[in-house]
Amino acid sequence: MLKKRGRLILGLVFVSVFTVGFLSYFVMTKIYESKASIITPREPGGAGAGLTAALAASPLRQLIEGIAGSQGGYRDTFVAILKSRTMAQDLVDRFKLKEYYKSRFTEDAIRNLQEATQVQLSKEGVISVQVQDKDPRLAADIANTYFTILDRLVTKLGTTDASRQRTFIADRLEKTEAALRQAEEALRRFQENNKAIVIQDQAKTAIEETAKVKGQIVAEEAKLEFLRTYSTESNPQVLQQRRQIEEMKRQLAQMQYGQGMDLPFGSENPGQQRKDFQVPFTKMPQLGMELARLTREVRVQETVYNLLTAQYEQAKIGEARDTPTVQLLDKAVPAERKSKPKTVLNMAIAGACSLFAGVFLAFFLEYLERDRKQEKSTAA
Repeated sequence: MLKKRGRLILGLVFVSVFTVGFLSYFVMTKIYESKASIITPREPGGAGAGLTAALAASPLRQLIEGIAGSQGGYRDTFVAILKSRTMAQDLVDRFKLKEYYKSRFTEDAIRNLQEATQVQLSKEGVISVQVQDKDPRLAADIANTYFTILDRLVTKLGTTDASRQRTFIADRLEKTEAALRQAEEALRRFQENNKAIVIQDQAKTAIEETAKVKGQIVAEEAKLEFLRTYSTESNPQVLQQRRQIEEMKRQLAQMQYGQGMDLPFGSENPGQQRKDFQVPFTKMPQLGMELARLTREVRVQETVYNLLTAQYEQAKIGEARDTPTVQLLDKAVPAERKSKPKTVLNMAIAGACSLFAGVFLAFFLEYLERDRKQEKSTAA
């Protein structure tokens, strides 16, 4: 049967292969592919680890500890940005792809671009962007621009914990600076109205000590305020921070209105604690008390301002170190060979399909021929 129908089968295969080859090479639009790739930055040892280590010796290090929350790695973040609508919208506007694709709506141009783009992440951490287009130079330009926009968006969005820490500390620093200016102005007006009042050295020491404690309370309350932005009141960190603030407030109240603070055991009385003698502010004359209050407020704001200034500089250093940067590995170049249509592959597929179709047709024709012969023999 195959020998009998061999010409039919071979003719069908030849016609199919020739037709598909002609269409693929001369008629179908040639598509070129360009590829660009980057290396993702190494993941930090922990969220905000670099910044926390840099602040280990700082008096206000607890202000930013625990701020960093868990987040996805740089790889997933980069891939998500590359596949985002924001990225596609920027590319459509920059290359005027709406007119190029002859799309009626911007959404259609975005969809066409996303269909022509393939974003891949290898297990080695290399992110590649492949863009297909009939214009090889345009495909290469779009692939390279993907990473140019990615670098800008990463910097703009501030996706690292260090950036959030710097923003938070900068806001606190601005408010503290305003409060310091108000406290200094209030002290100046008081001194001008009541002349300069000299208080005892012991009272000055008490003011300085309470100012330091008050400044630390303000710093700890700032940390508690930030913890509450992403934690509930039942969070262990929040509960511990509240207990610490309450203890510091108790010490401050004891210094202001009590009989002094407990000091460590003295060598002369190993079994008894000593009391630090301080003059409570409530026993000072009215003007002296007001001066003490204003002076203390200035010292408090100065303490907080100095501490926050140091933390702000450290946060900027940590942000520069922890912010991921796009490191280009391979730049896309215009392709010299088309990627689609694959003429040889299309001809091979057409040949295989036409061969199966020819064999099936041969069996079918043979079946019809035998059926007719059987009908004729039956009729005779």
